[in-house]
Amino acid sequence: MIVSSIFSVGQQVLILFILISVGFVCAKTKLLQSGAIPGINNLLLYTVTPCVIIESFHREYQPDMLLSLGYAALAAAAAHLINIAAASLLVRDKDKSREAVLRFGTVFSNCGYMALPLQDALLGPEGVFYGATFIAVFNIFNWTYGIFLMGGKEAGFSARKLVLNPGILSVSAGLFFFLTPFSLPQILFTPVRSLAALNTPLPMVIIGYYLSCLPSLRVVFDGKLWLTVFLRLIALPVAQTFLFYFLGLRDALLVSAVVSACAPPAANALVFASKFNRDTELAVTLVAVATAVSILTMPVVVAVSMTLP
Repeated sequence: MIVSSIFSVGQQVLILFILISVGFVCAKTKLLQSGAIPGINNLLLYTVTPCVIIESFHREYQPDMLLSLGYAALAAAAAHLINIAAASLLVRDKDKSREAVLRFGTVFSNCGYMALPLQDALLGPEGVFYGATFIAVFNIFNWTYGIFLMGGKEAGFSARKLVLNPGILSVSAGLFFFLTPFSLPQILFTPVRSLAALNTPLPMVIIGYYLSCLPSLRVVFDGKLWLTVFLRLIALPVAQTFLFYFLGLRDALLVSAVVSACAPPAANALVFASKFNRDTELAVTLVAVATAVSILTMPVVVAVSMTLP
Protein backbone atom coordinates (compact mmCIF):
# COMPACT_ATOMS: atom_id res chain seq x y z
CA MET A 1 0.00 0.00 0.00
CA ILE A 2 2.68 2.50 0.99
CA VAL A 3 4.77 1.55 -2.07
CA SER A 4 1.88 2.29 -4.42
CA SER A 5 1.24 5.57 -2.58
CA ILE A 6 4.91 6.57 -2.90
CA PHE A 7 4.72 5.73 -6.61
CA SER A 8 1.55 7.79 -7.03
CA VAL A 9 2.94 10.84 -5.22
CA GLY A 10 6.36 10.34 -6.79
CA GLN A 11 4.81 10.44 -10.25
CA GLN A 12 3.26 13.82 -9.51
CA VAL A 13 6.50 15.13 -8.01
CA LEU A 14 8.37 13.87 -11.08
CA ILE A 15 6.09 15.97 -13.27
CA LEU A 16 6.95 18.99 -11.13
CA PHE A 17 10.64 18.06 -11.36
CA ILE A 18 10.45 18.04 -15.17
CA LEU A 19 9.01 21.56 -15.03
CA ILE A 20 11.77 22.55 -12.59
CA SER A 21 14.31 21.17 -15.07
CA VAL A 22 12.89 23.46 -17.76
CA GLY A 23 13.58 26.46 -15.53
CA PHE A 24 17.07 25.17 -14.74
CA VAL A 25 17.97 24.70 -18.42
CA CYS A 26 16.44 28.06 -19.39
CA ALA A 27 18.54 29.76 -16.69
CA LYS A 28 21.75 28.01 -17.70
CA THR A 29 21.20 28.87 -21.38
CA LYS A 30 20.33 32.50 -20.49
CA LEU A 31 16.80 32.18 -21.87
CA LEU A 32 15.66 33.05 -18.34
CA GLN A 33 17.69 35.84 -16.75
CA SER A 34 17.75 37.33 -13.29
CA GLY A 35 15.97 40.51 -14.40
CA ALA A 36 12.84 38.51 -15.29
CA ILE A 37 12.54 36.75 -11.92
CA PRO A 38 11.12 39.62 -9.80
CA GLY A 39 8.41 40.26 -12.41
CA ILE A 40 7.41 36.59 -12.56
CA ASN A 41 7.43 36.40 -8.77
CA ASN A 42 5.12 39.42 -8.59
CA LEU A 43 2.82 37.89 -11.22
CA LEU A 44 2.59 34.74 -9.12
CA LEU A 45 2.20 36.54 -5.81
CA TYR A 46 -0.32 39.17 -6.82
CA THR A 47 -2.26 37.46 -9.62
CA VAL A 48 -1.83 33.71 -10.10
CA THR A 49 -1.94 32.50 -6.47
CA PRO A 50 -4.96 34.69 -5.58
CA CYS A 51 -6.77 33.30 -8.65
CA VAL A 52 -5.99 29.73 -7.52
CA ILE A 53 -7.37 30.45 -4.04
CA ILE A 54 -10.50 32.20 -5.31
CA GLU A 55 -11.17 29.37 -7.78
CA SER A 56 -10.80 26.73 -5.04
CA PHE A 57 -13.34 28.52 -2.79
CA HIS A 58 -15.74 29.17 -5.66
CA ARG A 59 -18.04 26.26 -4.81
CA GLU A 60 -21.41 25.54 -3.29
CA TYR A 61 -21.56 26.08 0.47
CA GLN A 62 -21.43 22.90 2.57
CA PRO A 63 -21.53 23.04 6.40
CA ASP A 64 -19.14 20.11 6.77
CA MET A 65 -16.60 21.83 4.50
CA LEU A 66 -16.70 24.92 6.71
CA LEU A 67 -15.94 22.77 9.76
CA SER A 68 -13.08 21.12 7.89
CA LEU A 69 -11.81 24.57 6.98
CA GLY A 70 -11.59 25.37 10.69
CA TYR A 71 -9.63 22.16 11.31
CA ALA A 72 -7.29 23.04 8.45
CA ALA A 73 -6.63 26.47 9.97
CA LEU A 74 -5.93 24.96 13.40
CA ALA A 75 -3.58 22.38 11.87
CA ALA A 76 -1.69 25.12 10.02
CA ALA A 77 -1.39 27.24 13.16
CA ALA A 78 -0.15 24.23 15.15
CA ALA A 79 2.42 23.42 12.46
CA HIS A 80 3.85 26.94 12.50
CA LEU A 81 3.99 27.10 16.31
CA ILE A 82 5.79 23.74 16.46
CA ASN A 83 8.22 24.91 13.78
CA ILE A 84 8.94 28.14 15.67
CA ALA A 85 9.64 26.22 18.89
CA ALA A 86 11.90 23.72 17.10
CA ALA A 87 13.81 26.47 15.27
CA SER A 88 14.34 28.45 18.48
CA LEU A 89 15.63 25.42 20.35
CA LEU A 90 17.65 23.58 17.69
CA VAL A 91 18.82 26.09 15.07
CA ARG A 92 21.63 28.26 16.38
CA ASP A 93 24.56 30.08 14.79
CA LYS A 94 27.09 32.62 16.07
CA ASP A 95 26.39 34.64 12.92
CA LYS A 96 22.93 36.12 13.59
CA SER A 97 22.42 36.79 9.89
CA ARG A 98 22.86 33.09 9.12
CA GLU A 99 20.77 32.10 12.14
CA ALA A 100 17.83 34.23 10.97
CA VAL A 101 17.87 32.67 7.49
CA LEU A 102 18.17 29.12 8.83
CA ARG A 103 15.34 29.62 11.33
CA PHE A 104 13.14 31.19 8.68
CA GLY A 105 13.76 28.19 6.43
CA THR A 106 12.84 25.83 9.27
CA VAL A 107 9.58 27.60 10.11
CA PHE A 108 8.13 28.52 6.72
CA SER A 109 7.34 26.02 3.98
CA ASN A 110 6.73 26.70 0.32
CA CYS A 111 3.02 26.03 0.87
CA GLY A 112 2.08 28.08 -2.18
CA TYR A 113 4.49 27.49 -5.05
CA MET A 114 5.37 23.86 -4.24
CA ALA A 115 2.37 22.57 -2.29
CA LEU A 116 -0.61 23.89 -4.25
CA PRO A 117 0.33 22.19 -7.55
CA LEU A 118 0.81 18.87 -5.74
CA GLN A 119 -2.42 19.25 -3.75
CA ASP A 120 -4.25 19.96 -6.99
CA ALA A 121 -2.72 16.94 -8.72
CA LEU A 122 -3.40 14.51 -5.85
CA LEU A 123 -6.67 15.82 -4.41
CA GLY A 124 -8.20 18.22 -6.93
CA PRO A 125 -10.10 21.37 -5.91
CA GLU A 126 -10.75 20.02 -2.39
CA GLY A 127 -7.03 19.77 -1.71
CA VAL A 128 -6.46 23.31 -2.97
CA PHE A 129 -9.40 24.47 -0.82
CA TYR A 130 -7.61 23.27 2.33
CA GLY A 131 -4.21 24.34 1.00
CA ALA A 132 -5.49 27.89 0.61
CA THR A 133 -6.35 27.91 4.31
CA PHE A 134 -2.78 26.88 5.15
CA ILE A 135 -1.55 29.78 2.98
CA ALA A 136 -3.75 32.25 4.88
CA VAL A 137 -2.29 31.11 8.22
CA PHE A 138 1.20 31.12 6.68
CA ASN A 139 0.70 34.78 5.71
CA ILE A 140 -0.33 35.74 9.24
CA PHE A 141 2.83 34.20 10.70
CA ASN A 142 4.98 35.39 7.79
CA TRP A 143 4.02 39.05 8.19
CA THR A 144 4.39 38.98 11.98
CA TYR A 145 6.95 36.45 13.24
CA GLY A 146 8.73 36.25 9.88
CA ILE A 147 9.24 40.02 9.70
CA PHE A 148 10.44 40.12 13.33
CA LEU A 149 12.79 37.15 12.77
CA MET A 150 14.47 38.53 9.64
CA GLY A 151 14.20 42.27 10.34
CA GLY A 152 14.48 42.45 14.11
CA LYS A 153 12.64 44.94 16.28
CA GLU A 154 13.47 47.83 13.96
CA ALA A 155 11.48 46.18 11.14
CA GLY A 156 8.29 46.90 13.08
CA PHE A 157 4.86 45.37 12.68
CA SER A 158 2.41 46.64 10.11
CA ALA A 159 -1.24 45.68 10.60
CA ARG A 160 -1.87 47.12 7.15
CA LYS A 161 0.58 44.68 5.52
CA LEU A 162 -0.88 41.81 7.52
CA VAL A 163 -4.43 42.51 6.36
CA LEU A 164 -3.67 43.76 2.85
CA ASN A 165 -1.38 40.96 1.65
CA PRO A 166 -2.44 38.82 -1.34
CA GLY A 167 -2.97 35.63 0.68
CA ILE A 168 -5.36 37.15 3.20
CA LEU A 169 -7.24 39.21 0.60
CA SER A 170 -7.77 36.28 -1.77
CA VAL A 171 -8.92 33.95 1.02
CA SER A 172 -11.33 36.65 2.20
CA ALA A 173 -12.72 37.00 -1.33
CA GLY A 174 -12.96 33.23 -1.66
CA LEU A 175 -14.78 32.89 1.66
CA PHE A 176 -17.24 35.54 0.51
CA PHE A 177 -18.18 33.46 -2.52
CA PHE A 178 -18.21 30.23 -0.47
CA LEU A 179 -20.40 31.56 2.35
CA THR A 180 -22.85 33.60 0.26
CA PRO A 181 -25.10 32.77 -2.69
CA PHE A 182 -23.05 35.12 -4.89
CA SER A 183 -20.68 33.88 -7.56
CA LEU A 184 -18.48 35.39 -10.24
CA PRO A 185 -20.11 35.76 -13.65
CA GLN A 186 -18.68 33.40 -16.24
CA ILE A 187 -17.00 36.24 -18.11
CA LEU A 188 -14.87 36.90 -14.99
CA PHE A 189 -14.54 33.34 -13.71
CA THR A 190 -13.05 32.08 -16.99
CA PRO A 191 -10.03 34.46 -16.81
CA VAL A 192 -9.60 33.58 -13.11
CA ARG A 193 -9.47 29.88 -14.01
CA SER A 194 -7.06 30.53 -16.89
CA LEU A 195 -4.68 32.48 -14.67
CA ALA A 196 -4.96 29.82 -11.95
CA ALA A 197 -3.76 27.24 -14.48
CA LEU A 198 -0.37 29.00 -14.48
CA ASN A 199 0.16 28.02 -10.83
CA THR A 200 1.89 24.74 -11.69
CA PRO A 201 4.36 25.66 -14.47
CA LEU A 202 5.47 29.16 -13.45
CA PRO A 203 6.52 28.42 -9.84
CA MET A 204 8.38 25.29 -10.92
CA VAL A 205 10.29 27.25 -13.58
CA ILE A 206 11.25 29.83 -10.93
CA ILE A 207 12.45 27.09 -8.58
CA GLY A 208 14.54 25.71 -11.46
CA TYR A 209 16.10 29.14 -11.83
CA TYR A 210 16.98 29.20 -8.11
CA LEU A 211 18.55 25.75 -8.40
CA SER A 212 20.77 27.07 -11.18
CA CYS A 213 22.02 29.79 -8.80
CA LEU A 214 23.78 27.51 -6.33
CA PRO A 215 26.90 29.56 -5.55
CA SER A 216 29.28 26.65 -4.89
CA LEU A 217 29.59 23.11 -3.59
CA ARG A 218 30.60 24.41 -0.14
CA VAL A 219 27.05 23.55 0.93
CA VAL A 220 28.13 19.92 1.24
CA PHE A 221 30.16 20.89 4.30
CA ASP A 222 27.57 23.19 5.94
CA GLY A 223 26.24 21.04 8.77
CA LYS A 224 23.80 23.66 10.05
CA LEU A 225 22.23 24.03 6.63
CA TRP A 226 21.71 20.26 6.48
CA LEU A 227 20.18 20.31 9.96
CA THR A 228 17.67 22.87 8.69
CA VAL A 229 16.93 20.73 5.62
CA PHE A 230 16.40 17.67 7.86
CA LEU A 231 14.07 19.53 10.20
CA ARG A 232 12.07 21.17 7.38
CA LEU A 233 11.69 18.13 5.13
CA ILE A 234 11.69 15.10 7.46
CA ALA A 235 11.62 15.52 11.23
CA LEU A 236 8.96 18.21 11.60
CA PRO A 237 6.62 17.01 8.81
CA VAL A 238 6.67 13.41 10.08
CA ALA A 239 5.94 14.54 13.65
CA GLN A 240 3.14 16.79 12.39
CA THR A 241 1.66 14.01 10.24
CA PHE A 242 1.01 11.88 13.31
CA LEU A 243 -0.08 14.90 15.36
CA PHE A 244 -2.66 15.83 12.72
CA TYR A 245 -3.84 12.22 12.58
CA PHE A 246 -4.29 11.91 16.34
CA LEU A 247 -6.14 15.24 16.35
CA GLY A 248 -8.68 13.71 14.00
CA LEU A 249 -7.67 14.90 10.53
CA ARG A 250 -8.42 12.32 7.86
CA ASP A 251 -8.43 11.75 4.11
CA ALA A 252 -8.04 14.85 1.91
CA LEU A 253 -7.81 17.18 4.90
CA LEU A 254 -4.91 15.21 6.38
CA VAL A 255 -3.05 14.74 3.10
CA SER A 256 -3.42 18.40 2.13
CA ALA A 257 -2.07 19.57 5.52
CA VAL A 258 0.89 17.19 5.24
CA VAL A 259 1.72 18.34 1.69
CA SER A 260 1.89 21.94 2.96
CA ALA A 261 3.90 20.93 6.02
CA CYS A 262 6.54 18.90 4.17
CA ALA A 263 7.27 21.37 1.36
CA PRO A 264 10.76 22.91 1.14
CA PRO A 265 11.56 26.36 2.57
CA ALA A 266 9.46 29.28 1.36
CA ALA A 267 10.92 31.10 -1.63
CA ASN A 268 10.37 34.44 0.10
CA ALA A 269 13.32 33.58 2.35
CA LEU A 270 15.29 35.12 -0.54
CA VAL A 271 13.09 38.22 -0.63
CA PHE A 272 13.32 38.83 3.13
CA ALA A 273 17.05 38.08 3.24
CA SER A 274 17.65 40.71 0.56
CA LYS A 275 15.26 43.25 2.12
CA PHE A 276 16.75 43.01 5.63
CA ASN A 277 20.41 42.53 4.63
CA ARG A 278 20.65 38.94 5.81
CA ASP A 279 22.82 36.21 4.25
CA THR A 280 21.34 36.11 0.73
CA GLU A 281 23.83 33.51 -0.53
CA LEU A 282 22.76 31.16 2.26
CA ALA A 283 19.09 31.85 1.50
CA VAL A 284 19.54 30.96 -2.19
CA THR A 285 21.51 27.84 -1.30
CA LEU A 286 19.03 26.69 1.35
CA VAL A 287 15.99 27.10 -0.92
CA ALA A 288 17.73 25.46 -3.87
CA VAL A 289 19.21 22.50 -1.99
CA ALA A 290 16.09 21.79 0.07
CA THR A 291 13.91 21.97 -3.05
CA ALA A 292 16.13 19.42 -4.78
CA VAL A 293 16.08 17.10 -1.75
CA SER A 294 12.30 17.50 -1.37
CA ILE A 295 11.82 15.73 -4.68
CA LEU A 296 12.87 12.58 -2.77
CA THR A 297 11.36 13.30 0.65
CA MET A 298 7.91 14.65 -0.25
CA PRO A 299 6.66 11.43 -1.91
CA VAL A 300 7.58 9.38 1.17
CA VAL A 301 6.12 11.75 3.77
CA VAL A 302 2.92 12.32 1.80
CA ALA A 303 2.57 8.61 1.07
CA VAL A 304 2.69 7.88 4.81
CA SER A 305 -0.25 10.24 5.35
CA MET A 306 -2.16 8.55 2.52
CA THR A 307 -1.76 5.09 4.06
CA LEU A 308 -2.99 6.01 7.53
CA PRO A 309 -6.43 4.42 8.13
